[in-house]
Amino acid sequence: MSKKELCKRYLLFIVSLFFSGLGVAIARHGALGVPPISSVANVLSYRFSFLSLGTWLILWNCLLVLGQILILRKRFPPIQLLQVPLSFLFGYFTDFGAWCVSFVPNDAYPVRLLLVAAGVVVLAFGIALSVIANVVLNAGEGFVKAVSDTLCRDFGNVKIVFDVCCVLLAILLSLLLFDFTIVGAREGTVIAALGTGLVVKQFTRRLQKPVSRLLTAP
Repeated sequence: MSKKELCKRYLLFIVSLFFSGLGVAIARHGALGVPPISSVANVLSYRFSFLSLGTWLILWNCLLVLGQILILRKRFPPIQLLQVPLSFLFGYFTDFGAWCVSFVPNDAYPVRLLLVAAGVVVLAFGIALSVIANVVLNAGEGFVKAVSDTLCRDFGNVKIVFDVCCVLLAILLSLLLFDFTIVGAREGTVIAALGTGLVVKQFTRRLQKPVSRLLTAP
């Protein structure tokens, strides 16, 4: 792979982070929950609002990177340390996205559902671009891959278990922090969990060839 193509792929990955962060922000503005991997940070951002959702996402992702290092140890690829600065970008993009959609009224429940659906589509678009870029894993996928490789289990199955654990942890934190009330992990989280992967597949199938041609063009 030429240096020019590698630069293009990293640039595409950064663009993918922007759309992923924007998608999370749009879904969060619907106030019905966020995608599973962001649900723990979302609950914490409601309870400890002196830190933004983006900041909590940075801390959560860095914790996932640390988890990868502890699981893989010497087998941890040093290139994957790029997940840390890229996690900062993702957090900043999420906060920027939150500011962009803060002017959208979200009082009506149907509007909230539309915001969740729009967030899922935008997030899925970002994830599809990151898959096509094929350079660095995001922190969540990196953690899942570390577990699946270590336990010799299917990545997809481990990903499902990981998402469920994130939601359960988010609900547990919410019950503990909000007097046994569920905050920040609601039906929107379930919608995102069920719908994001399906939309990612559609985007990837349609974008793989044209975007790959742009990446490999001299």
